[in-house]
Amino acid sequence: MKTSLATLAVTIPAIAAFAPSSGSAVVPRTNLLGAASTSRLQIANNRIQQDLTFTPPDTSIISEELCTAAASRMKRVMVPVSTDVSDTGYVGVSYIHWKASAKASSATAEKICPLMLVHGFDSSSLEYRRLGPKLAALGVDVYCVDLLGWGYTQLDGVKSFSAQAKVDALKGFWETVGKNEQVVVGGASLGGAAVIEFASQNLYRSGETTDESVRDDGDDYNDSGFVKGTILIDAQGFVDGIGPISFLPSPLAKLGIQVLKSTPLRESANQMSYHDPTTFATQDALNVGRLHCLREGWEESMLSFMQSGGFRPATKVGQITVPSLVLWGRQDGILKGEEFANKFVETLPDGELRWIEECGHVPHLEKPDETAALIREFLDKVKPERREGVGGIFDGLLSLMK
Repeated sequence: MKTSLATLAVTIPAIAAFAPSSGSAVVPRTNLLGAASTSRLQIANNRIQQDLTFTPPDTSIISEELCTAAASRMKRVMVPVSTDVSDTGYVGVSYIHWKASAKASSATAEKICPLMLVHGFDSSSLEYRRLGPKLAALGVDVYCVDLLGWGYTQLDGVKSFSAQAKVDALKGFWETVGKNEQVVVGGASLGGAAVIEFASQNLYRSGETTDESVRDDGDDYNDSGFVKGTILIDAQGFVDGIGPISFLPSPLAKLGIQVLKSTPLRESANQMSYHDPTTFATQDALNVGRLHCLREGWEESMLSFMQSGGFRPATKVGQITVPSLVLWGRQDGILKGEEFANKFVETLPDGELRWIEECGHVPHLEKPDETAALIREFLDKVKPERREGVGGIFDGLLSLMK
């Protein structure tokens, strides 16, 4: 199913109160293990790799083969974060990688950027179980990443699951797994808010940038930025915070969290997410969307996020100067496209809107073929650039010697 509570995060008052906050400082990066437990890490060639405590989710109660296949691909790696997030300076982030089809890649003359996709509110990377394989078949390298505290990320030993902690863990993930290669990032529903915050902090800018007003603004200019484009799928971008619920005493907040996990609420979200609920709002969909909520520590991680205040993307949308694709299900009953999709296009400096017909809030689940085709088309327009530097100089000298 879809995480679709992201959905509710905007529609149902009790959940709508669930939105954003931030507050932690940008995490300092380190190449040292520090106090990280070696029992959790596998180290090779000075790289921190797999979290050895991780076991992929048990999908035996789910009949959808794509879900089982996706779960079998899931891994968890240790990535650097601030010690405000974890005393060890690392957390385990789970993800699914669908590698680009060699046949599709060889048929393409030019390289395209890899794609990192982020799920919606209280969901997991399994949300992309239908879209990931289709993109890979089209020659796209796809990384579907769980936001810290949701999905199948590390829950024990983590001090904060705030919005900023989630963004910092994403940065640590791409630093570790993607080597800060130029990338296009996409997010669905509340995942769009995470992507907006992440992208605004890590925008790629050509080395030829001469605008001193941009260079002088440390918050806006990042010479080592790597985000070349964004994809916003029925995204939340103009609702900040989570409302009054972030101020509730812990006992009351925990009661609300129990409701979030309940089958009736999840079923309601399931029905609201699709244009064709008869076909897609199945028991399987419900089980996929709820499975991660049964993990020990999920309630505490949700409480931490709620009390942190949630994401605050509204003022950052206009800062996304890289090309952006806004995808919207025409019949989205949760975030109305006529209002929000058009607002994105009006606010983004370089945005284009593509509608997906006969589709609700989750195009990646309801219309994966059409969604994959539009994303591939967009990636063809956002090519990775080569930054000239020492490597470029040596490459040039080598070419003269051939």
